[in-house]
Amino acid sequence: MSFNKTTEQDSQYNHLETMSVKEILTNINTEDQSIPFAVKKVIPQIEALVSIVIEKLKRGGRIFYIGAGTSGRLGILDASECPPTFGVSPDLVIGIIAGGDSAIRMAVENAEDSKTQGWVDLQAFNVSSKDVVIGIAASGTTPYVIAALEMCNKHNIITSCVTCNKDSPLSRVSEFPIEVVVGPEFVTGSSRMKAGTAQKLVLNMITTSTMIQLGHIKGNKMVDMQLSNEKLVQRGIKMLIQELDIDYSTAQSLLESHKNVRTAIKFYNDGSRN
Repeated sequence: MSFNKTTEQDSQYNHLETMSVKEILTNINTEDQSIPFAVKKVIPQIEALVSIVIEKLKRGGRIFYIGAGTSGRLGILDASECPPTFGVSPDLVIGIIAGGDSAIRMAVENAEDSKTQGWVDLQAFNVSSKDVVIGIAASGTTPYVIAALEMCNKHNIITSCVTCNKDSPLSRVSEFPIEVVVGPEFVTGSSRMKAGTAQKLVLNMITTSTMIQLGHIKGNKMVDMQLSNEKLVQRGIKMLIQELDIDYSTAQSLLESHKNVRTAIKFYNDGSRN
């Protein structure tokens, strides 16, 4: 069964090398404006996936992102930002890239073509039916990702994907496919552009909505964030001032004592009632 790979179609622009810098930037921006509308169309599919993810995580499961190249890097980026943002374990959202960690910075030749390594890489984390595995591939044709999801299906592991082509081979092996069709790239085939941006938006939505539903946000604040630098410490102090209606020094003292915004709020409120 063939499908229309829009990520490889010719750009709607030509003779890019003759454009001025302003023309290039304006045209890229014009193309980028279509991305949120493409994402909006697939919110029902994202919702279906997130609902499953929440239930799995409540029962001790994990999210796995698996991809190659830009797609793999985006998965690792989203996974790596969950612990500092939401205070969760680094083992809760895990990003895997074809070629291993060295592929984060440099392309690893032929890594995405392996039909066995993806499953091997997942097994290194003892992936199980408790977990959800999300394949990321703009083209929807990456063998490393497709084969990994096929093995997940055989082991009763929930599968999903984020791709930018309709009816791709990857979508066909995913229980919860998310297809964000953004059309041809400004530079023909350069899926690090619109496709990559669309994937990043979807991954943001998956983890952020999941973490909110799991209780890692209070009001609209990151009360479980890791206080890993002075900027975040100051943000935490500001949260305490706003939430508890206290002065700066009291908030600072609370945060220094408890090292966590949520814990500090609970301690203060419990103490105020006594």
